[in-house]
Amino acid sequence: MEAYFSLFFIAFLAATLVPAYSEIMLAGLLATGYDPALLWVFATVGNTLGSVVNWALGRYLLHFKDRRWFPFKEKNLGPAQRWFQRYGVWSLLMAWAPLFGDALTFIAGLMRIRLPIFVFLTFAGKGARYAIIVGLFDQFETYFLNTDWF
Repeated sequence: MEAYFSLFFIAFLAATLVPAYSEIMLAGLLATGYDPALLWVFATVGNTLGSVVNWALGRYLLHFKDRRWFPFKEKNLGPAQRWFQRYGVWSLLMAWAPLFGDALTFIAGLMRIRLPIFVFLTFAGKGARYAIIVGLFDQFETYFLNTDWF
């Protein structure tokens, strides 16, 4: 169970301001035989809850935006703001994306997107990403381990 909670924690951190890569840990745990469905649940829930931290920062802590420690600088928010203005709340399905995904979740807080809608769309996008990773790993494993390559 410790491995699942470790994945949850890394996925949580990866969605916040801490640089972490939950996909690497997910692939490692898949390779060692952990249950793919449980790994998907722990990674998706952890990553979604980490995004809720960004949403809360956007919603409640904007008055700290000029502080050095504030996680999102104006230059990083620009592309995410344009994306959000163009596609609206549906852009949260892309919250998993590197570079602007975390900023999108912060912008959603700034835009005062209701938390249930935010969680639903963010969970759907992040869940799809982890499902693709699990599926690709399964295909990779099936192809390479069922051949005479190794």
